[in-house]
Amino acid sequence: MRIGLLQCDDVAPELIDAHGNYPAMFEALLAPAAFSLGVSLEWQVYRCLDGEIPDDVEAVDAWLTTGSKFGVNDGHAWIARLEDFVRALYRAEKPLVGVCFGHQLIVKALGGEVIKSPKGWGVGLSNNRVGEREPWMTPWQHDLDLLVSHQDQVETLPEGASTLGGSGFCPHYLIRVGRCFLGVQGHPEFRPDYSRDLMHLRQGLVGEERVRQGQASLAGRIDDGVMAEWILRFMREAMAVREG
Repeated sequence: MRIGLLQCDDVAPELIDAHGNYPAMFEALLAPAAFSLGVSLEWQVYRCLDGEIPDDVEAVDAWLTTGSKFGVNDGHAWIARLEDFVRALYRAEKPLVGVCFGHQLIVKALGGEVIKSPKGWGVGLSNNRVGEREPWMTPWQHDLDLLVSHQDQVETLPEGASTLGGSGFCPHYLIRVGRCFLGVQGHPEFRPDYSRDLMHLRQGLVGEERVRQGQASLAGRIDDGVMAEWILRFMREAMAVREG
């Protein structure tokens, strides 16, 4: 399976030596799931944050969009161009999985609404309930607890979208749009030590009390392995739907 990674940010300079950059994080996340499923992964990275937006939806088998310190409503030219590409992928029914910023990008590009949440920052471990079971959700479980770092949230879904899971804090946490788009607000690629360091780095923005709560949550179980399998199974199913 050839995956095109739409990279929308770099790890902060203060943290990159200890934790690496986002492409390596996603490769590490999906490698065990790929081995389990007998899938060989090939990666093509596009540095969208530098204006490197793909021009061919068929360049790879499936696409994956990273998170970002930027917001989808920030008005940057590269984000607008990336929205155009997302719409092209949707018209072509090409598989796309959006993570955090990528999740919100899917919604905005297709006509939904993303806002800065009045509930403030979500950091640390986020606990969510999955209310809709799909065939690719194997291994199945009702909970999906992932690390998060976000202030923006999906407010209104676009046409053709459905919410698969969420919480009182983030109702549209896991969504599907059409047959080939999947979005998740959480960061399955984050590790607890990176989340801890990122919270510390952003304490002035997030607030001391919210960071304290987020740090304490890191002792909980994280469903990164489950989400990794769901991502690859979703991509494989979406590819089959398109070919079929």
